[in-house]
Amino acid sequence: MPDPEIQTRKKELRNHARTVRSMLSPSQIEEKSACICRVVQHILDGIDPVMVYVSKPLEVNTRDLIDYLITSRGQVIVPVIETETRTLRLSYIKSPSVLVKSTFHVPEPVGNEIPARPNEVRAVVVPMLAFDQSCNRLGYGAGYYDRFLTGLPHIKKIGLAFSCMETGCIPCEANDVKMDLVVTEAGIYRCGGDPV
Repeated sequence: MPDPEIQTRKKELRNHARTVRSMLSPSQIEEKSACICRVVQHILDGIDPVMVYVSKPLEVNTRDLIDYLITSRGQVIVPVIETETRTLRLSYIKSPSVLVKSTFHVPEPVGNEIPARPNEVRAVVVPMLAFDQSCNRLGYGAGYYDRFLTGLPHIKKIGLAFSCMETGCIPCEANDVKMDLVVTEAGIYRCGGDPV
């Protein structure tokens, strides 16, 4: 059963994170995103296959990262949101041209899915609204990624965020999944450690 106090605190943190993120200009988002994705390319060197969220406005833009992975590996895995079951379905894509705005305005390979299995994924790049120095992640609140990542300990979990989205301490519940790394334009946070 969710803790009402923790849920209230998370809602406050989400509202604050949205406000802070909305203050970034489009050019700042693009510049910071490019920096973040260059770092992630190096982190993912030698890891295949990789699952990457397809960004929507105001998120760290992953389009260049997806293009890089497709160019260097021939394909990448993206999530497809299943609202009925509140789960993520996985699909390989071989070109970003198959992505069209879909559920929650997230681009998905509608009509062009190439099914992928969760146990094939070696690393996953995850969106977030906020994070703390211990790599706790605050998502949008529906729990899609937490449910997906639970029970898949072999997957390297990499959260992407702008440095302004760091917060003091994110309250956690048993079903919250911590990231192994959080990559920002200002540095990399490792689970339980300081930025490097």
